[in-house]
Formats: sequence, C-alpha cells, structure tokens
Amino acid sequence: MPIISVAAPVQTVITTFEMTPGTCQDLLDALTDAYEVFISKQPGFIGAGLHVNDAQTRIANYSQWTRREDFQAMLRTEEMRARNRAISDLCKSFEPVMYEVSAVF
Repeated sequence: MPIISVAAPVQTVITTFEMTPGTCQDLLDALTDAYEVFISKQPGFIGAGLHVNDAQTRIANYSQWTRREDFQAMLRTEEMRARNRAISDLCKSFEPVMYEVSAVF
C-alpha cells in the first residue's frame, strides 16, 4: 500500500496520461495488466493507484518505490519497454515524474 508521509523513505512517481474517451478503457486495461502481471512483482515496488477523470481524457497514476533506482530498473526491462511502446500507442502523451512528499494534511 502507498505510504503518504514526509518521513517515509520512499520514492513517489506520479504519471499522467492524456488520451481520448475512445481509448480510455483500453489504456486502463493495459495499465491494470502491467501492474497485476509485472510491475507489482518488481523489486522495490510498494503500491500504486490508477485514477480516471470524469471526461475519460486523463489517467493519473500514483506509485511508490523503495528507491528511485528500483523504479528506473523496472523501466529498463525488456518487458516494460515493450509495454510502454503499446501504452504509448493508446494515448496522446504520458510522463512519469518522481516526487518526494513535502507535506501531508
């Protein structure tokens, strides 16, 4: 499960995907499969969540990792590189950005 705490020694990655309503479910299915089959089993994975906006034009993904190197190693695998190519075909753009928690309310 994700840990939202300033003191937590974790790496948070927030990725936003932009797509059309016509490809939203396909993209959500691809992301769900990636997490269930591959990503969640990688070293350092803590947890993740997928969020879809009402218009089905954006998906926000929140994931946490023990270390940034764990996330980067997962991205470099052949399987994830192939999955990211397929994911890219389903959306206009996506961008993963690493964050650290600076405040919790």
